[in-house]
Amino acid sequence: MADILIIEDSPTDAHAYGRVLTNKGHDVRTAETGERGIELATEHLPDVILMDVVMPGVNGFQATRELHRATATSEIPIIILSTKDQETDRIWGMRQGAVDYLVKPVKPQTLLDSIDSALAKT
Repeated sequence: MADILIIEDSPTDAHAYGRVLTNKGHDVRTAETGERGIELATEHLPDVILMDVVMPGVNGFQATRELHRATATSEIPIIILSTKDQETDRIWGMRQGAVDYLVKPVKPQTLLDSIDSALAKT
């Protein structure tokens, strides 16, 4: 299965996503800030990153852009999971380098389908 990094400042959301993924056999790491997420992504090179947008410090758009531009992490698919539901937010997230943009709350099967799609493209 896949190694997945969840960058999410809500412990509740991180736990919920992690549970869905570990139940499907994926290995999961979590980071509570964009800064820590960038560090973990660079150290461990996960197969997929799930990225929240609204976080203190480095937000998800900034972290996505940084990871997408860095040579070591540029090929890691990033799926944004956000409460920001405007079309302009989705477009901006995709321009930063995300491969998908899902609006919270995300249904477990929708999340798994998005991950499967991202993995199939790598």
